[in-house]
Amino acid sequence: MLISNVEIIPGRRIIKHLGMVQGNTVRAKHAGKDIMASFKNIFGGELKSYTELLQEAREEATDRMTRQAKGLGANAVINVRFATSSIAAGAAELFVYGTAVELD
Repeated sequence: MLISNVEIIPGRRIIKHLGMVQGNTVRAKHAGKDIMASFKNIFGGELKSYTELLQEAREEATDRMTRQAKGLGANAVINVRFATSSIAAGAAELFVYGTAVELD
């Protein structure tokens, strides 16, 4: 499955438009990691536990979107976009969406 954030794939032709596909996941922070992140906020630096959390969330949401696209018979998802939102204290949603297509 080809996944791209552009509207066309150079050298390929869209032969069938299958519609929008999406995937999402909601993740909560671990309390222990949240405490350690508070210290990083004071002293500065990367919040590695949050970076890992978001990377895992992107992968899971993308896998869900890809499964939906395969179910429609797509061999590519184009114009892919990611969005995040805060759901509740300590929880965030990662949402990915794109257009499922069949390329030649």
